[in-house]
Amino acid sequence: MSYTLNCSILLTELPLLQRADAAKQAGFDSVEFWWPFGEAAPSGKQVDEFLASLANAGVQLDGLNFFAGDMPAGDRGLVSWLGRESEFKDNVDAVVAIAEATGCKAFNALYGNRIEGADPAAQDALALENLVAAAQGVAKVGGTVLIEPVSGTEAYPLKTAAQALAVVEAVKAQGEGNIALLADFYHLSVNGDDVAAVIEAHAKDFGHIQIADAPGRGAPGTGDLPLQDWIKRSRELGYTGNVALEYKQEAATAFDWLQSASSSAAV
Repeated sequence: MSYTLNCSILLTELPLLQRADAAKQAGFDSVEFWWPFGEAAPSGKQVDEFLASLANAGVQLDGLNFFAGDMPAGDRGLVSWLGRESEFKDNVDAVVAIAEATGCKAFNALYGNRIEGADPAAQDALALENLVAAAQGVAKVGGTVLIEPVSGTEAYPLKTAAQALAVVEAVKAQGEGNIALLADFYHLSVNGDDVAAVIEAHAKDFGHIQIADAPGRGAPGTGDLPLQDWIKRSRELGYTGNVALEYKQEAATAFDWLQSASSSAAV
């Protein structure tokens, strides 16, 4: 089993630029990040420092989010955010530049919350336009745009695999094939989706898998989800990518569960 470590939710005791090295020291060869900057179009110096932290650690960037706004404040993406179109376009350019420097191929485009007073149909039309542009942008580096159902934010409209897949299919209908479902087993489960059924129907087409246990969003084994069974079945049905660890736990104990995992689930 190949795991990649999400350094935006784990190792947060450390400054962001130290996390890739800490991931390497913990035994991981690949990492992923949410957007690691405070703005859609960071300065060249900021990007260079981030790239250097990856190179110096000797890890591969396996996944990256598009800029999602102020996530601690509740923002969940610019894709459908009316009035921020130029900002998203600038972010696509920034994402592609990082991809060219790192070889990253997977890019999570959080859809964005419903905006009070805005027409949902207008938001969805903008989302389609932005996602087509994002797919065209990352196609230059052989990349794939990922669409993720998310829990914990009522205003976020994509909560089930079916809702996310409808967006995927809408983009494909525009002629862009490099877009896929991000199957986060935690989000799907707590939103009430039948994760086993989603796996049976769609595992071969998953663009990426992320895991956390539930309840609590902690490490595997801290909750009740059959994560290893779901991962195994996804593999059997054709998923070939890494599995990202995207859970909340202090660094001192975050990877204890790996010590008792079977050899087939080794890092």
